[in-house]
Amino acid sequence: MGFDLNQQPLEGHDESLRAALAGAGLPVDDLTDAGRSFYRFLRDGETVGFGGLELYGETVLLRSIVVLSDQQGLGFGHAITLGLLDEAHRKGADAAYLLTESAASFFPSLGFRPIARDEAPAAILTTRQAASLCPASAALMVRSLPA
Repeated sequence: MGFDLNQQPLEGHDESLRAALAGAGLPVDDLTDAGRSFYRFLRDGETVGFGGLELYGETVLLRSIVVLSDQQGLGFGHAITLGLLDEAHRKGADAAYLLTESAASFFPSLGFRPIARDEAPAAILTTRQAASLCPASAALMVRSLPA
């Protein structure tokens, strides 16, 4: 999917980010904590979704990936995820992790594979996402960067 999305940095307290994540049932409790980077993704000046990352040395936790409901099914989820992976790689990450309760079937097409929690580095396991915000039943997935 060859979308040319404009990726704009965003503060964690942005109301449109909070509303989109809350509407999708994604955590919002730690959006303003240090170390998070969020982005608004636009196509032709219209917001199609949001995404974020937390960088921990050479690893990154992708998080808060959401496509607005009226934009779903058009391939923007892939484009947003690839944009975040490119950003993470530019910032020095060589592995990307994510936790998901509802999209485990989506991410393998982007090179992610499920792993057991004890296979992830401590930096990922001790994030608020892994330690408390996402339930233990959430799938943990990883992929190498770049791919």
